[in-house]
Amino acid sequence: MTDATTNLLDFDLEALSAYCERLGEKRFRAVQLFRWIHQRGARDFDQMSDLAKSLRAKLAGCATIRPLPVISEHVSADGTVKWLFDVGAGNAVESVFIPEDDRGTLCVSSQAGCAVGCRFCSTGHQGFSRNLSTGEILAQLWHAEHSLRARLKTPAGERVITNVVMMGMGEPLQNYGALVPALRVMLDDHGYGLSRRRVTVSTSGVVPFMERLREDLPVALAVSLHAPDDALRDPLVPLNRKYPLAELLAACKGYLERAPRDFITFEYCMLDGVNDGDEQARALLALVGPKGPAGRVPCKFNLIPFNPFPASGLKRSSSERVQAFAKILIEGGIVTTVRKTRGDDIDAACGQLAGEVQDRTRAAERMTRAPVQVIRPVRPA
Repeated sequence: MTDATTNLLDFDLEALSAYCERLGEKRFRAVQLFRWIHQRGARDFDQMSDLAKSLRAKLAGCATIRPLPVISEHVSADGTVKWLFDVGAGNAVESVFIPEDDRGTLCVSSQAGCAVGCRFCSTGHQGFSRNLSTGEILAQLWHAEHSLRARLKTPAGERVITNVVMMGMGEPLQNYGALVPALRVMLDDHGYGLSRRRVTVSTSGVVPFMERLREDLPVALAVSLHAPDDALRDPLVPLNRKYPLAELLAACKGYLERAPRDFITFEYCMLDGVNDGDEQARALLALVGPKGPAGRVPCKFNLIPFNPFPASGLKRSSSERVQAFAKILIEGGIVTTVRKTRGDDIDAACGQLAGEVQDRTRAAERMTRAPVQVIRPVRPA
């Protein structure tokens, strides 16, 4: 018999169709049910008026639509909204909605904590507890979309969230099995109907799963680069020791064969005196250029002003240094943007999401024991 605690948010449409068949229902009923859940935000089966009463009764006895409890909600002066969701056992994850004139972007978490341990990321300093389920990933989008629709009195049929970025807490590709069904729901026309260009997975460079995502469900890809060579990237992004830059860039180039965009976005956190010198900018041009380890990699750079937190021991590059760095890249023919800091008054900016994590990895202790070692460049006079 079907488990009484089955959470329908865990299913993409194919899995929900199979579930309905196990209940003795036609597969088309799954489409109706799917629409009620994701397009209308329904939780109560009795609301689903075009489903047969017999099916509603079956579902009430064996299934649920389980949102995540909201611990807190904070709204920034710039309109950014941050939610803290309870995922149980002392763990909580954060999601952030960023409104702009032409889009509404939701930043979604994939893990309670993160095992990668990047030095400039507050989440990494919290350590790692566990992967989120597909339902827990989608519950963030489900809550944000439907609560914002109600608040903003959005007309029926219009979406508040037009873009999703898997850039919240965690390394999405280390939770691949839960990530891909969640992406399918985001893209499904019966679900949230987002285009593959408007759903972005951010990774620190888990090469084998970049290759799998290329084959299974290629969406837009952002890669956390943060350094132009292995010597500097190793201490900043420890995963680089396993998948060094030559392998990472080859995977990026291969991904573009199936990607919905014709470029990779490289994220680059600007750290004062660490990775922000003119020589690093020129080294980046060489890295992604024709003579780089993978040959020319079509890309754009997104320079991110570092959002400091005490445990990092790092400082934000000055605005002047960021602009000088960007100028070198632009003059080298690379599209380059500087990310506008949003939501920093509520700790919702990039790199600030920490939530609450019951760490199983003793991350803070390890990072304190082995502080980052970098070569600080000599600035030109």
